[in-house]
Amino acid sequence: MANGEAGAGPDVLERHAELLHAYSRHLGAERGRSVHTRRAYLGDVRHLLTFAAERGIHEVADLRIGDLRSWLGVQADAGAARATIARRAASARTFLKWAEHTGRIPTDPSLRLVAPKRRATLPGVLRQAEAIELLDLAATRADDEDPIHVRDRAVLELLYASGIRVGELAALDIDDLDLAQGVVRVMGKGAKERIVPFGAPAGRAVEAWLAVRSRLVGQHSGAALFLGRRGRRVDARQVRSAVHELLSHLPDAPDLGPHGLRHSAATHLLEGGADLRMVQEILGHASLATTQIYTHVSVDRLRRSYEQAHPRA
Repeated sequence: MANGEAGAGPDVLERHAELLHAYSRHLGAERGRSVHTRRAYLGDVRHLLTFAAERGIHEVADLRIGDLRSWLGVQADAGAARATIARRAASARTFLKWAEHTGRIPTDPSLRLVAPKRRATLPGVLRQAEAIELLDLAATRADDEDPIHVRDRAVLELLYASGIRVGELAALDIDDLDLAQGVVRVMGKGAKERIVPFGAPAGRAVEAWLAVRSRLVGQHSGAALFLGRRGRRVDARQVRSAVHELLSHLPDAPDLGPHGLRHSAATHLLEGGADLRMVQEILGHASLATTQIYTHVSVDRLRRSYEQAHPRA
C-alpha cells in the first residue's frame, strides 16, 4: 500500500461518501475549520477507512482500538514522521468522537489511542541584520516602479512587521488596513478575528503599493489588498515565490518562506523584550505553549553567542 489509498480505496471511499460529506460540513459549519484544514482532516480519515477496508473492516462501527493502533504502527514502520502520525491520530480521534456524538457509531474506539508526541522543533529564523538586509533589498527593487516589485516590498514589510500568516495576508482587503493607526484586522484560524499592529516602514511600503495598485486592477480584483500580475487576489504561492526569490540574493541567510518571516518577527519581538502573552495575541495562537517555542529560539541564540564569545564557554 504505497500511498494508503490503493486497492480498496475507490470502493470504500464511494461507500462512505455521504459520511465524509457530512463530516466535512461539520468541520466547516460547526468547528469553523479552514478549507486547508478540512482537506487535511478528510485526507487522514480516507487513509484510515482505506486501511480498514483492506483488512476486511467495511463499517466505521466495527473499528476497534487495535485497528487504530495497527494503522499508526504501519505508518511508523514505513518511516512516517512523528508529526504526521500525531496529526493522523488526532484526526481519527476528532472524526470518531463526532461519529459517536451524531449516533453513527455506538462507541468511540479512539478514547485510549495514544500517538507519539510531536518533537518541538526550533523554527528557522533570520537574524535581525538579515531581516533588515532583506527589506532593504526589496525597497531597492521597488525603486524601478514595477508594481509587482512595489507589491513585494509591501508584502515582505507587512509579513515581518505583523507576523501574520501568509494565508491571512492573501485574504486581506483594503478596508482591513488602518494606516493612520498602524493596525490591520486579520481573520485567523477558527474564524477568529484579531487586530495586529505594524510599524511605520510597513505603513509607508503599503502606501506606496496602494499608489500603484490601480495599474494591476482588473474585473476580478474586488477589494483585495494585494493583487497578482493579472489583477486577481494574490495567492500564497505567489508570496512564497517572492520571498524565496529575494532571499536567494542573500547568500548567508537561510532559505525561508513567508512562515519564516513570521517566526523571525516573533523571535525578534521577544529578543527586544516583548511580553510572551502580547506575542501570543499578535500571532493569534490559541495556546501560550505554542508561542513559547520562540523563547527556545532566543535562548538557543543566546547560548551560541555565549559559546562564541566567552573564553571558558
